[in-house]
Amino acid sequence: MSGSNLETRSLLDELRNLEKGFFFDLGHPLLNRIAESFVRAAGIGAVQSVSREAYFTAVESVGGDTASGLPPELGVGAGAPKKRNRFPDLRGENNRKSVEALVKSTGKESLQWGIAAGMYSGLTYGLKEARGVHDWRNSALAGAVTGAALALTTDDHSHEQVVQCAITGAAISTAANLLTGIF
Repeated sequence: MSGSNLETRSLLDELRNLEKGFFFDLGHPLLNRIAESFVRAAGIGAVQSVSREAYFTAVESVGGDTASGLPPELGVGAGAPKKRNRFPDLRGENNRKSVEALVKSTGKESLQWGIAAGMYSGLTYGLKEARGVHDWRNSALAGAVTGAALALTTDDHSHEQVVQCAITGAAISTAANLLTGIF
């Protein structure tokens, strides 16, 4: 019993130490920050993607509507438009094709999360170094550029969607910067 407690304590110590240092030493703080942000966010994106697919699979197996994400008794009605499943290829002809589609979609989503986090982190650091101050303006610009870049990773992006994502990215990152320390 004490051995498992010791293992748990050492794992918790390792997890606490992750917050203090960087995973990488690429020779420059900017590169370290981008790489670490990319890896952490890509991992989160993979977990989110797989969790979402597990949810849709569970809802479908109990007879729910995966388009709306609701069980049949809570359906959206006959006249309501149906949302399309985000990953329609996951229902392959066999398990192998389904797993391949899951890995492909998870990889794409992980890449998107990683690019967004790495780009945002790198831009905020670079702007802080260039301007000598870390304020809401740095966050707004980094959020706008990251939002626009993220919009460009979608299959069917339009000018309007890119601008909308840039505005949303700027708004979210500015709000996060301004609310830091309040909660």
